[in-house]
Amino acid sequence: MTGAIRLEPVDEKNLEPLLSVAVAEAEPADVMPPVAAPAGWSHARREAFREFHRASFGGLEAPNRTAMYAIQAGDEVVGMIRMSRRDEPDAVEVGMWLGRSARGQGIGPAALRELLNLAAAAGMRSVVADTDPANRGALSALAKCGATLREDGDRVRAEISLD
Repeated sequence: MTGAIRLEPVDEKNLEPLLSVAVAEAEPADVMPPVAAPAGWSHARREAFREFHRASFGGLEAPNRTAMYAIQAGDEVVGMIRMSRRDEPDAVEVGMWLGRSARGQGIGPAALRELLNLAAAAGMRSVVADTDPANRGALSALAKCGATLREDGDRVRAEISLD
């Protein structure tokens, strides 16, 4: 994979390429909320993936208060990053996933830096994340982008100040 990392709002034109990457290179539990459906990438789970992402087409001002972006490396969709408004003013929570073939190449930190720019442009002052201590990729990307990491039971909480 070559080329600059870009974030494109998830929409109908990149939703199917995003689903293709998820099906080929990720587990359903890593890329979407749990769904009552047969195991694996069943038809019902694929439809739920589409609906989950379509619910964010309106961005931070939509009812679910979430903006999702397809991560593009060159001309390829390789994953997704999102920011969701929190109850605290001027704060969003970030979440991201990458297809297996895109991991370990610096794409995660590059996508997170792009999202931090978008969050600041939207008037946010703080970006937070919650992850598993075993998620080395997420912890590395967060640390490379200046996050303060704090263990909290069986989770790691991260905070990045945009001030």
